[in-house]
Amino acid sequence: MRRREFITLLGGAAAVWPLAARAQQPKRLPVVGVVFAATPVAEMLGPNPVSRPARGFVHGLRDLGWIDGASVIIDRRSAEGDTQRAPAIFTELLARGVDVLVVGGVRWLQDAAQRATRDVPTVTDFSDDPVAAGLITSLARPSGNLTGVAQTPGVEFYNKQLQLLQEIAPRLSRVAFLAPKDQLQSYRAAAPPAGVAVIPVLLDAPEQYEEAFATVLRERADALLVGGSPISYTQLRRTVKFAADNSLPAIYPYREAVEAGGLMAYGSNTEARFRQAARLVDRILKGAKPQDVPTEQPTSFELTVNRKTANALKLTVPNTLLVSADEVME
Repeated sequence: MRRREFITLLGGAAAVWPLAARAQQPKRLPVVGVVFAATPVAEMLGPNPVSRPARGFVHGLRDLGWIDGASVIIDRRSAEGDTQRAPAIFTELLARGVDVLVVGGVRWLQDAAQRATRDVPTVTDFSDDPVAAGLITSLARPSGNLTGVAQTPGVEFYNKQLQLLQEIAPRLSRVAFLAPKDQLQSYRAAAPPAGVAVIPVLLDAPEQYEEAFATVLRERADALLVGGSPISYTQLRRTVKFAADNSLPAIYPYREAVEAGGLMAYGSNTEARFRQAARLVDRILKGAKPQDVPTEQPTSFELTVNRKTANALKLTVPNTLLVSADEVME
């Protein structure tokens, strides 16, 4: 081979090699940042997380073909109940270049996400009616970068819980509503069932529990209505113990409270809601804009009653509740 031909061939090969090297580089996996308000990160990790919301989300993505580490990266974070930690978490995730944010259902965490970005699609678990709260313009067309799944259909849901509580404890008259600020504000416009006075008790962070419990006792509440939020979810046993120690009938939005000894629960299935959230993330990862992904309502509600706790409170579970309950724990 002549020297000139060899040089030409070598030059052509050199031009091809960088292209081949670039073609062999692994494709960047999309990154989903999952931020919960209080759940410990250790309970969010792995293919079968201990945390039911995290498990529902991871399994929901898996069923749609998104496998953590293989076709998607799931970066899991927790504010551990500290409102001051949230901004730094979102700053870190944005610096990493997350494609979608998944945010737990407490208002201060949602506000921190919105302050951090109005561009990155964000899917959240709304603790209350998101339209009434001013977070989105409508369920069908959420607007902006925010969409998600609502825990409840609105303020009438709390009255339904109160009516169920009245059935098992007909003599109640003063019910303490332990809930985040946004839920307390939205409920002000609703009229409680006849004969019931609702006492608002703010509960937005773990450090507020002692004051909240003191308020319940000071106001002489004779029953508890516990609002849904990541904080109340992670502190369920604390509230259940307080209710038992003070002989207070209580209704919760989570079945797990009844498993821990609470009297009764009525609410949407937490794990199922996060499976719904996974479907929304799937659509966004495939190219949909969040404003074109309607916010969803819960698909089902569950009523669970603990008859052993009712007996301890000297309450009789009426047949109407026994028949309508999805589960009665003995």
